[in-house]
Amino acid sequence: MDADTPTPTRRPPLDGILVADFSRVLAGPLATMVLGDLGAEVIKVERPEGDDTRGWGPPWASDGTSTYFQSVNRNKRSVVLDLRDADDRELARRLIERADILIENFRPGAMERFGLGEEVTRLSNPRLVSCSLTGFGSGEGAGLPGYDLLIQAVGGLMSMTGQPEGPPTKVGVALVDVIAGLFASVAILAALNERERSGVGQRAEVSLLGSLLAALVNQASGFVGAGAIPARMGNRHPSIAPYESFAANDGEVVVAVGNDRQFGSLCRELGCTRLATDARFATNPQRVANRDALLESLAPPFAARSRAALAAALSAAGVPCGPVNDVRDAFALAESLGLHSIVEMAQGARQVANPIAFDATPVSYRRIPPALGADGVAIRAWLRGDDRMPGE
Repeated sequence: MDADTPTPTRRPPLDGILVADFSRVLAGPLATMVLGDLGAEVIKVERPEGDDTRGWGPPWASDGTSTYFQSVNRNKRSVVLDLRDADDRELARRLIERADILIENFRPGAMERFGLGEEVTRLSNPRLVSCSLTGFGSGEGAGLPGYDLLIQAVGGLMSMTGQPEGPPTKVGVALVDVIAGLFASVAILAALNERERSGVGQRAEVSLLGSLLAALVNQASGFVGAGAIPARMGNRHPSIAPYESFAANDGEVVVAVGNDRQFGSLCRELGCTRLATDARFATNPQRVANRDALLESLAPPFAARSRAALAAALSAAGVPCGPVNDVRDAFALAESLGLHSIVEMAQGARQVANPIAFDATPVSYRRIPPALGADGVAIRAWLRGDDRMPGE
């Protein structure tokens, strides 16, 4: 190709894929927004009352809508279908029949009660990739409600979060829902790839509890492999030291020393080189065993400097270090690094950017989060026989 010839625009990765999104709140909508960002056409099916998160606020956006709802519902069209109504159930069936992907997070058995269960939909659409998000699986835990806070509690995350002398604490966001939504996205993409080989779809199930246990990674492995039950350690790490926060003279900084070389660099920069040769601190296992003595020695040199000075000096020395930012500072940092984490969309809507960066088929931001039923007329007409997709 001639150097002056413009590179042809390539279609988004999931262009032409239709998603029937029967999910609500966070995990499912996050998964379908990821698919929408990758180019899929997502039709969000809402009950007459709308997604619960439409009413979750404050904070509210400038147009009065819930920023919680906005966080996981761009690149979608909204249609209201009351699955208690026979006519609307028929439209739902037609949507599923045309879809490539179905995702739902009703309690197990609900889709079957509506006549939209796997056995029915698979007959009319054998290529369908379906994903069911549950709280505790579809077996003995099928009747348990799947709320993020509850999963954080019973799944062990709260028991290891917080200060040692304080109560168990939840994470500051609905992290379990986020993790489960991402697992669901991976499952769906894998099933789509398998469909290319076999010609038929399959059903995936992702539970919130299972997702959390998988996401506990080293803490879960420590229990499974060695019987170790994690305890609350504040900002400390159970297996690495120093890997935690320290008080500077104007706030908190974190240091993440992952190896002995970094520890030597830390000691040199802080002016306490003797610690690097102290037998109690020479290796990471020894530092972990003598953590309290180590931290007592490191606290004064940290307290003598500002957060900015510590971050600059230690980072230059190859020691991971940074201030404990609030969200405003975090977005400012991302912008200064060229990450462009805020997207300006139509009608003044501001969205957090998708972090995936492709070099040929970038993610797209086509539609702001929809008003309840905003596309209902067009979608209903399409499902009743109009050959055109809504919006074409």
